[in-house]
Amino acid sequence: MIPVAEARAALLHLVSPTGIETVPLAEAAGRVLAQSVIARRDQPPFDASAMDGYAVNAAEVEQHAMFKVIGEAAAGHGYPGRVGAGQAVRIFTGAPVPEGASYVVIQEDVSRTGDLITLVDAPDGATHIRPLGSDFSVGQEVSAPHLLRAADVALLAAMNIAEVPVRRRPVVALMSTGDELVMPGDTPGPDQIIVSNTFGLKAMLDSHGAEVRMLPIARDTKSSLRQAFDFAGDADLVVTIGGASVGDHDLVAAVAQELGLERSFYKVAMRPGKPLMAGRFRHGAMVGLPGNPVSAMVCGRLFVVPMVRALLGLPSDPDAMSRAPLAIALPENGPRAHYMRGFWSNGALQPFDSQDSSLLSVLAQAEALILRPPHAPAANPGDTVEYLTL
Repeated sequence: MIPVAEARAALLHLVSPTGIETVPLAEAAGRVLAQSVIARRDQPPFDASAMDGYAVNAAEVEQHAMFKVIGEAAAGHGYPGRVGAGQAVRIFTGAPVPEGASYVVIQEDVSRTGDLITLVDAPDGATHIRPLGSDFSVGQEVSAPHLLRAADVALLAAMNIAEVPVRRRPVVALMSTGDELVMPGDTPGPDQIIVSNTFGLKAMLDSHGAEVRMLPIARDTKSSLRQAFDFAGDADLVVTIGGASVGDHDLVAAVAQELGLERSFYKVAMRPGKPLMAGRFRHGAMVGLPGNPVSAMVCGRLFVVPMVRALLGLPSDPDAMSRAPLAIALPENGPRAHYMRGFWSNGALQPFDSQDSSLLSVLAQAEALILRPPHAPAANPGDTVEYLTL
């Protein structure tokens, strides 16, 4: 068995960023910017009014000052002339500030009679003008790599960027194995269960930017496994679930090696999730996850998600562990790192009573994975523990 950190490093060594493709801006949300892009214009592209009011010369602004209104400026329709002494232009939010004006008096501070306005209140000091380029300027950079959120897409649109260079979504092929498995909605036989790991892992990896292919369930025969591997095609990462242990019916490793797997390691000093296998496979990588549902999901979070991030060119550093007090006493830990499902109780973390790796109901209720390092001593209530938020 190898430590968790060593396993993670070995897995990341198996993958490298995918290629770059260009997509329309409307399809860029959730993608990873692969090359830095620069603004093609200033924002705003002119001094713009921040309020509805009147554009005047700042030097003339004082309580009871009077101005003659000579025109109007609205968003998309600027005033073409110049504002002179004692003059004002009616202006609306977003409109260009006309030449000669350097102050916008908000309409609430003005009384108007015909074409004459009077400042009824003392100015508040703010010019109510958004200067040219105050948001961003031509040449300003959005650096890669960067996961594009909705706000980023809006920013790129304002920068007049219509197409975006992004990383190709890594293709992850998920293969559950075992004669005991049937798909949700099917009728299981008396000795069968419903496959769950594939769906949980697909949801997890989809949310991190992968393009996930769910392969047919592979039965416990070499011919079925070979066919399933063929269905994986040119996937960047093949993830098998179950069948990677050393039982008489655990054939995944043998078949994968027959098909060219160069195994990197087998077994990690952790629980849940000890029987984890990985290596180079075809033109990509392969990870063999344990079949127990919680083991598969925890290993997916700790190992497969960082691999997807590395494929996308994103930082794949270990998850930053948080720290919190423990709610109950725990005995000393054994030689394997233990990721315990836990929940919050009065500001402290409490592990569930049962940590059986088959209990998906406990995982669904869990709010955190509490880490107990190898050989950790007994812990008392109030002792600090490290955890990952779920």
